[in-house]
Amino acid sequence: MIKTDALIIGAGPTGLFCAHQLGLIGLNCEIVDNLDKIGGQCIELYPDKPIYDIPAVPECTGEELTNNLIKQIKPFNIKFHLNERVEEVNKVNDKWIVKTNKNTKFETPNIIIAGGVGSFEPRKFSTKECEKYENQSLFYSIKDKTIFYDKIISIFGGGDSALDWAIELSKSSNVNLIHRRNEFTGAQLSVDKIKELEKSGKLKIFTKYQLDSVKGEQNIKSIEIKHDDGNLEELETDYVLGFFGLIMKLGPIVDWGLNLDKKTIQVNTENFETNLNGIFAIGDICTYPGKLKLILSGFHEGALAARGCFKYARPDEKLRFEFTTTSKADRKSTRLNSSHPSRSRMPSSA
Repeated sequence: MIKTDALIIGAGPTGLFCAHQLGLIGLNCEIVDNLDKIGGQCIELYPDKPIYDIPAVPECTGEELTNNLIKQIKPFNIKFHLNERVEEVNKVNDKWIVKTNKNTKFETPNIIIAGGVGSFEPRKFSTKECEKYENQSLFYSIKDKTIFYDKIISIFGGGDSALDWAIELSKSSNVNLIHRRNEFTGAQLSVDKIKELEKSGKLKIFTKYQLDSVKGEQNIKSIEIKHDDGNLEELETDYVLGFFGLIMKLGPIVDWGLNLDKKTIQVNTENFETNLNGIFAIGDICTYPGKLKLILSGFHEGALAARGCFKYARPDEKLRFEFTTTSKADRKSTRLNSSHPSRSRMPSSA
């Protein structure tokens, strides 16, 4: 059983900044995330996309933001539990007992849900035979683009992800871009770019087509796509990529007794606590009057939630406000980290 002052569910920007705020007031925490990397949606979905709503940072990518947040919390020696999903939450006396799908157990007075839009999974092809090729020659996200070098890639989708990857992979691969509609929904600059690439012969565009069948033994060799008029066309291909958006799910959270509003959790605006004492919700997963789904809003929510945790973690102590320029916790942790770099349990990169 792991005992901690607070358990944060979600390793995205909001959860990471909340961990920093907990550290500043002398509380320890551990972080659980069902993804295999730190950074949440910023890293999983759009690591290279520009972000413009961080104060004093005119522009940064999701990856840059995540790396800076990791650097910011490094002094606090935070332990991450990646590839784990919280399955059970039970109250025993004044503590929450939390269990993950890997049977990791926590005892904590505070749970901070920073799960973005909850757990999410990609929308998949309806063609049944696609399942056997998943994560071999058919993918719904890209973790290593080098495997596509000098290959034939068939990309399905009409949004930003499909267009961005079509543009990127066309630099070193032969790309077919297939969309079920005539018009693309991605950014106009990207739409203009793919049309330029088509004119120059660097990629082929097929509109009003959908996947009809897949051929190949262990790996895909070719696909058949079907036009709205019923016409079939066979394309030789090495890899198939599907970018159809995500299915958002709250998962086990719906059974915890929280007050929900559709797929979000209702909170107060004093410290973003839910209807259950000691459970807080911050970031896109929470809702309240005037809620803005911005990263900077999540940072504000995380700062107040961290201070809301103090009364449960240290019931006999009074929280004294300190500016970060004078915070003893921050200075002490920074000295410890610089003197003993091996103490940090943080990974070196996201």
